[in-house]
Amino acid sequence: MTRLIAPTRLWMDGRFETGLAVEIEAGAIARIRPLGPHEAPDLAPHLLIPALTDLQVNGSGGVMLNSDASPAAIETIVAAQRRLGTGFLLPTLITTTAERMRATAEAIIEAWGMPGLLGVHLEGPHLNPERKGTHDATHMRPMDRATLAILERLRAAGIPVMLTLAPEIVPPNLIREIAEMGVVVSAGHSAADAAETEAGLAAGISCFTHLYNAMPPMTSRAPGILGTALASSAYAGIIVDGHHVSWPMVAIACRARPLKNRTFLVSDAMATVGGPDHFELYGEEIRVCDGALVNAASALAGAHVDLLTCLRNTVLHVGLPLEEAVAMATDIPNAAIGLIPPAVEPGRTVDEILALDADLNRIDI
Repeated sequence: MTRLIAPTRLWMDGRFETGLAVEIEAGAIARIRPLGPHEAPDLAPHLLIPALTDLQVNGSGGVMLNSDASPAAIETIVAAQRRLGTGFLLPTLITTTAERMRATAEAIIEAWGMPGLLGVHLEGPHLNPERKGTHDATHMRPMDRATLAILERLRAAGIPVMLTLAPEIVPPNLIREIAEMGVVVSAGHSAADAAETEAGLAAGISCFTHLYNAMPPMTSRAPGILGTALASSAYAGIIVDGHHVSWPMVAIACRARPLKNRTFLVSDAMATVGGPDHFELYGEEIRVCDGALVNAASALAGAHVDLLTCLRNTVLHVGLPLEEAVAMATDIPNAAIGLIPPAVEPGRTVDEILALDADLNRIDI
C-alpha cells in the first residue's frame, strides 16, 4: 500500500523545496515527485526533514553510557532518541577510567552497524578540573597512551570518533597526532587563553564542545577559549534548552560566527530523556528540577532535553530563521564529523525522516 505525504516544505540539499510529494511503501520512501494539482495526500505536514543528528547524547531511556557500557545499553539510548525525532547520534562517554573507556570502545565496535549509531563521543577525561562541570575531576588526567590506544582501536574499526579535550591540558603535538588518526578533536571543559586555543586550532582542533558551558567568560581584552571559538572557522555545538545558555546569548553566538554553517545544536541528553526523572552518576543522584537536571548542589548536570525541543527553541525563542535552525540539527553536525548528511530520499525509512507541524511538533508518519 502506498501512502502519499505532501509537505508544505521539503528539506533537500540544504534548503526547503515546495510542491513535492513523497510516496511511502513498506515503511520507506519509494519515490519523490511533483504533487499533482488534484491529488489528496494521506498526510500534509508543514515540514518534512531528515531525522535529527545529535553529537552529544550521554544517555536516554533510563540508561547512561557511563553506567552501562554494553551494546544493549547503546541500543536503548539510540531507540529512545529515535522515538523523539533524533535518528542519528553519537553516544557520549564522559570522564571516566581507562578501563571503562576500553569497555565502551569494545561495545561500540560490537554494536557498529546499528541504525542510527554514528560513532562515539569521548568527552574527557583530558579536561581542566577547574572547568569540570558535572564530570568527576578525580578521573581527569593528562593525555596518556591508554587513550591513544583506544582511539587507534576505534579508528582501525572504521568508527567515527569525537574527542573533547582541554587544549591547555593536551599539548599541540599530541593534538596533532590524534587529529591525524581521523579523530574529530573538540575543545571543551577548558580555561584555555586565546593563545592556547589558537595553538590547539593550528594543531588540529576542529570543533568546540557546548559553547559557553564549562568555559570562562570572555572579556574585552581576554577573549579566552570562548571568544576565540566564536571568531574561528571551527565547528561548535551549543545546548539550546533555556537553562545552559540564555536565548540572547545563543543568538549572539550564532550571529558572531565568521562563516555560516559552523554552529550546530546538541542536547547533552542524560538518562532522564525518555526515561525516569532521576538517575545516578558518580555515586550521586541527578534529578529533574523545573525542567533542568541538577545534582545535590543544585548545579547543572547535563540536560533533560531532546534535540527536537532544542530546534523548536532555536526558532521560537532565539529567533533564528527556520532554514538555519534545521541545518543546525541536520546537515551541520554531520559535516562537523565528516559525514554526508542524511537526506529525505528514496530508501530512507520512516525512522529516518521527520514530519513536523507549523509549531514544530512531531507528526507520526
